[in-house]
Formats: sequence, C-alpha cells, structure tokens
Amino acid sequence: MAVSAFAQSSNDRDFADINITPLVDVLLVLLIIFMVAAPAVTKAVDFTLPQVSPPSPIKPQRITLDIRGDGSVAWNGAAVPLSGLRSLMEVEAQRDPAHPPMLVIDASGDADYGLVTRVLADAHSAQMKNISFVQ
Repeated sequence: MAVSAFAQSSNDRDFADINITPLVDVLLVLLIIFMVAAPAVTKAVDFTLPQVSPPSPIKPQRITLDIRGDGSVAWNGAAVPLSGLRSLMEVEAQRDPAHPPMLVIDASGDADYGLVTRVLADAHSAQMKNISFVQ
C-alpha cells in the first residue's frame, strides 16, 4: 500500500468544501446597491399640520395652612378646629380634580411635630396632591 503525502482519510472525503467567498461578495454588492437606491425611491407627501396654540398655564388654587406653636391651625388665615380640617381638605380636593389645589403648610418652629404629621396624614387621606412647605 502506497502512502501519499496528500492522503485523506475516508471520513474527510465525505464532506465537500463550499467556498462562500463569492456568495459574500455578491451579498455585499447587493447591499451597496440597495443602500444607494433606497434614498432615490422615497417620495415626499405634502400635508399641512394643524396649528396648536400653547395651553395657558393654570395656576392651582393656593391654600395656606398655618400650624402654630400653641397647637392651633389656621386655614387661609381663619382659625379652624383640627376635627374639621380633614373635611375642608376633602371638599377642596374634590372641587376640581383636573386642577387640584396647592396646600402650602407653614409650620412655626415651635410647632409640635406630631401635629404636623397628623396634618400631613389628613392631607394624604383627603387626596391632596400638591403639598408644599414654607421655610
């Protein structure tokens, strides 16, 4: 049995080599053709856009809530009992749900922290969305 320098085993003869270089070349040429031709094919459609005026900003109703050091609470300058505070907040929050009022809390430096948290809890349960503090 003669031994050849280029001998192949029987397993190697079963698989044929496919040269994919020409296939890749053709695909790249097609890609370039489509990239060049695509902008030329586009067609513009003329139409007029509707003109929209900017909406006028709506300032929310401002409600000032003063919490004093002696435990009293004032709603827009008028003293109110703590028991009626939540109902006032609910009425104001439901008056115009699309434009909720802004509750501005002005707690004095010597006000009880527990009272401030109770007022915040009442505002949360009354669905007051805009709450701010005065420094």
